[in-house]
Amino acid sequence: ATEPRLRVVHRTVNSGGCGTPRNDGLRAATSPYVMFLDSDDVLPAGAAAALLRAALQHDAPVAAGLCVRRELPQRRDTRWQPGLYRTAAVHDRPEAHAALLPDTLCVNKLYARAFLTGNGIAFPEGPYRYEDFVFTARVLAAGPRVATVPDAVYIWHVRRNADRPSLSLDRDRIGNWQARVLAHQHAVEILRGAGSAALAQAARVKFLDHDLRMYVRELPSRGPAYRRAWWHVTRGCLAAYGEAEFAAARAPARWIARVLLAAGSPRDLDRLAQLAARPARLLPPYAQVAGLPVWARDLPAVVLDGLAGPGAKPVRRLPVTVDAGLRTGPARAELRLRVHDLYGRLAQAGPRKVTVELRLRGGESTVAYAAPLAPEGTAVWGARLYFGLGALAARGRGGTTQVWDVRVQLHCGRGGAPLRTAVRATGPGLRRTILPSARHGILLAQPYATATGSLALRVAPGVRGAVGIALRKLRRLA
Repeated sequence: ATEPRLRVVHRTVNSGGCGTPRNDGLRAATSPYVMFLDSDDVLPAGAAAALLRAALQHDAPVAAGLCVRRELPQRRDTRWQPGLYRTAAVHDRPEAHAALLPDTLCVNKLYARAFLTGNGIAFPEGPYRYEDFVFTARVLAAGPRVATVPDAVYIWHVRRNADRPSLSLDRDRIGNWQARVLAHQHAVEILRGAGSAALAQAARVKFLDHDLRMYVRELPSRGPAYRRAWWHVTRGCLAAYGEAEFAAARAPARWIARVLLAAGSPRDLDRLAQLAARPARLLPPYAQVAGLPVWARDLPAVVLDGLAGPGAKPVRRLPVTVDAGLRTGPARAELRLRVHDLYGRLAQAGPRKVTVELRLRGGESTVAYAAPLAPEGTAVWGARLYFGLGALAARGRGGTTQVWDVRVQLHCGRGGAPLRTAVRATGPGLRRTILPSARHGILLAQPYATATGSLALRVAPGVRGAVGIALRKLRRLA
C-alpha cells in the first residue's frame, strides 16, 4: 500500500496453473525488464541488480544466473546447472551454445519485455504443467543474445514433506509424467519449427539424461498399475528417438532407454533405479553375449557400450557398485564394504585400498578413513574399518542432529585417478542405536538408505536430538 511502484493484480478465478498468472503479469507490466518469482521462493540480495547490469552491459534481451535448490527444513543446497554459471559469459546465438537448453527454468532469468512481446512469447494458458519447458523453448527459438552471470540469483525452496507438494514434486500419479512428456514434446516441436535442429536435439538428449533418469529412480516405490502405465507412455515417447540421440546421451541414460524399448513390460526395476542414481551403479549380474557386455542374456540387443573393448571408459568413470553395511556399537561403528568387479575392468586395474569419506550434509566437515581391499571370492573385494561416533558427533554443529553421507574412493595399483562413488546400503545392520556419550549424555545413531539407496548416517547428540528424531518419526507415521 505504501510502495508506489507496486501494483497487485488479483485473479477472480484460479487458473489451475502457473502460466496464466505469469501472462497476466506480463500484460500488466510497464517496465522495460521483467522477472518471475514464485510465491514460496526468494531472490537473494542483489539478484535483480546483477542480472540487469549484465543485460545492459551486453545489450542482451535475456540475462541468466545460478539457481540454488534448497531442501527445507534441512537447508541442503544444490546448484542447478552449475556448469553454465561458473563464469560470466555472453552467447550471441543459443543455436551455437546448446548447453543453454538444459536450464529450462524461467525464474532465474531477466527478460527484456519488448523482446517477449515482440516475438509473441508467453506461457501456455490454464492448467498446463511444466510450462517452463514451453516458455524457455519459445525464448531460445527466437535467438536472443544471452548473458550469464556467476551470481546466485534465485533460491528455489523444495519441501518434499509438504502436505500438498508442488506441481513438480507431485510425481506419484501417472498424470504428472504424461504432462512432463507432453511439455517436452511441445518444446521440441517449437525448436524444430524455428529451424533449430541443434537445440531440438539438445532438448531430447536432456530428456534422457535428466527427466528419464529422475523418474526411473522412483519406479521401485510405485505400484504395479503406475509402472505399467509409465512403461507404456515412456516407450511411446522413446520410439521416436534415433540412434544418434541415444548415442549423444550419457551412458546410464542411453542404456536405460534401450532396456525400456527392448522390454515389453516393467522388469529389473531395482537394477534400473540404481543405474539411474547419481552416481550411477550397475548391479550384478554382468552378462555377456558374443563377448559384449549386455543388460541380460534374454536382452542381447541392449549392449552396454563403453564398458569394455576399444573406446571403453576409464576406470574412474565406471558405474561400479560398492555395497556397505554399517553397525553401530557402544564404542565404535563398524563399516563393511564389498566392491563388485565390472566385466574384469577393476581386476585389470588392481584395486588396492579404499578411502571412505563421511561428509556432513549442509556443512563443511569431512572425515576420511582408509583401509586395504582384499579379495572375497570371485570378482569381489572387501574392506572393514571402524570409527568413533562420539568423535564424529563432535565435528558437527553443537547439539543439532547431523546427517553424514558416505562416499568412497577406490585406489588401484595400475595408475589412474581414483574412482569416486557413493555406497549402496545393504545388510541387516541398519538399526537405530542409543549410545552413552561422555560429552552429550547420549547419542542416537541411525544408519539408513537414502531415496536412491545410498548409505547415510544420522547422528543426534543429546536427549534433545534423540527426541527430535523420535518426533519426526511419529509425524511421518501419522
